[in-house]
Amino acid sequence: MKIKTKDLSYEKVMALPRCEKLKPQRPSFLLSTVMRLAAIPDLLATGFTYTAERMEETKGKPCLILMNHSSFIDLGIVSKIFYPKPYGIVCTSDGFVGKKWLMSKLGCIPTRKFVSDFTLIEDLKYMLKEKNTSVLMYPEASYSFDGTATALPRKMGVLLKRLGVPVVTVITEGAFARDPLYNMLQKRRVRVSAHVKCLLTPQEIKEKTTKELDELLDREFSFDNFEWQKNNGVEINEPFRADGLHRILYKCCECGNEGNMKGKGVHLYCESCGKKWELTPLGELEAVDGKTRFSHIPDWYAWERDCVREELESGTYNLETDVIIRMMVDYKAIYSVGTGKLIHTVEGFRLTGCDGKLDYYQSPLLSYSLYSDYFWYELGDVICIGNNEVLYYCFPQDNTPVAKARLATEELYKITRQKRRKNKKDEA
Repeated sequence: MKIKTKDLSYEKVMALPRCEKLKPQRPSFLLSTVMRLAAIPDLLATGFTYTAERMEETKGKPCLILMNHSSFIDLGIVSKIFYPKPYGIVCTSDGFVGKKWLMSKLGCIPTRKFVSDFTLIEDLKYMLKEKNTSVLMYPEASYSFDGTATALPRKMGVLLKRLGVPVVTVITEGAFARDPLYNMLQKRRVRVSAHVKCLLTPQEIKEKTTKELDELLDREFSFDNFEWQKNNGVEINEPFRADGLHRILYKCCECGNEGNMKGKGVHLYCESCGKKWELTPLGELEAVDGKTRFSHIPDWYAWERDCVREELESGTYNLETDVIIRMMVDYKAIYSVGTGKLIHTVEGFRLTGCDGKLDYYQSPLLSYSLYSDYFWYELGDVICIGNNEVLYYCFPQDNTPVAKARLATEELYKITRQKRRKNKKDEA
């Protein structure tokens, strides 16, 4: 899938009117039907099935539907489960670029990933209460990189209490294995299933504290797709199954070098020290020669997180890369404005460029995670920063791993918050 882009100078982009506030619309039955029909080939190819639990609690009521985000097939899965029941979809604002009318008619509600959006709650209430329409939301806000749950935003419990509607969860199995984000949009032959259930009724929400609701959601969104694959004997024999794996495993666990890993075919290897691993049909890594330090991919990814945290705590973390800069300020296009430099340190992000005209700083406390993506709209790996006025899409022009930037953002947010809380305690 591609997105509309346009070359324009930085000054002209900054002078453009900003995105207008869009009122959520009840989805068009005709377009919902088209989307349902369009999903049939993928669902048939995966032999999709699902089970349901306590769904009688939701009969005739608009619900908040929370789903784990694994791959593009997620939308087809929801259409199969809930059609013809109408539902809106909370989606990233760049999904509206070049197709605002269509997305609005589908009931989509735009928001900016990992950017505080105080109008979103009102949009959800409007759709649920005024339009009597359910809303689908991906609380993780982004695809999983390593097949495990992405951190959920805190105070989801507050949202559930304010909405006061039944909460339905949809948790998939096989969707990640079929089309993991790192694998360059290459689909594998994997069966996909889902479990849908009414997690909470309005009365149950009232009876729980916000902390208890957050903890319940954390447990519900706790999964490991690689472990599931191994435990269920799901073999993936495609000869391209390791393509792009270096996007996740960017740091060699043998020599410690970064940016010199390469995933190709069925192998992952380090171009610095020569260490080589095979990605087995069951999703495990096996060293071709010598010992295997990490056979489980999420364990390797967790080790990379620990390494990033050590760099942050020691003050040695520094990401610096030349980037192509694209901007979003409206729904007409993503604007290509030139080149610049992106720097990420313990002080946060700083983006400069466009012949000295652009200088943007982003605090570590602005967001608990980072909108980073692989092969974004077929343009390249991206790091996105910004606010409710402007989003900056930064495309590294070297081997800078966007996964490391996400890990660093998440860990830096935790560290900075912990320091702030400690300072407040000391002052008190």
